[in-house]
Amino acid sequence: MPAKPKFAHVVFQTGQPQQMRDWYCTVLDGHVVYQDQALCFITFDDEHHRVALLTPPVPQQRKSPTTASVHHVAYTFEHLDDLLSRYELLRDQGVTPAVCIAHGVTTSLYYQDPDGNFVEMQIDNFAAPEDATAYMLGPEYAGDSVGPGFDPEAMLTARRGGATVDELTNRAWSLPAGLPDPLSVLLGTP
Repeated sequence: MPAKPKFAHVVFQTGQPQQMRDWYCTVLDGHVVYQDQALCFITFDDEHHRVALLTPPVPQQRKSPTTASVHHVAYTFEHLDDLLSRYELLRDQGVTPAVCIAHGVTTSLYYQDPDGNFVEMQIDNFAAPEDATAYMLGPEYAGDSVGPGFDPEAMLTARRGGATVDELTNRAWSLPAGLPDPLSVLLGTP
């Protein structure tokens, strides 16, 4: 059997290296390993760099909704309380999600960096990958593969009020919020 690769890092080309560096260090609780005029390497774990910023010596434009590009990079937390703690930490620093989605398979907060790229902070709602796959092949997911939006403040309040993780990660909890279609935010359409 051939060896399987392990994810190492993602590189963003940017014309805003300082803003992007500061944003990723804040959102990922990371630090700069190396930086010069063209490159910035950031890590938040035991890898030498997980995010790199490449700054070409020509003007760069911010990504638009019609740019063909990577849409988002996702980071997983072990527990809903960890995700909500990161939400609070970032909120208190003025960084708020562009949209929050109860995908069913995950509970996700999508942030947008200074260049318009999305970063998904999530938890898996199933303990085993095969259970997540079974859910994605089921009727609820087939009926709406994106899922409803939710208010992270309402989720935080409910959790502090004693709501269980199972209650809050079930799409039924998010549906009564009646928020606009989250897909329009992800696609950049009104």
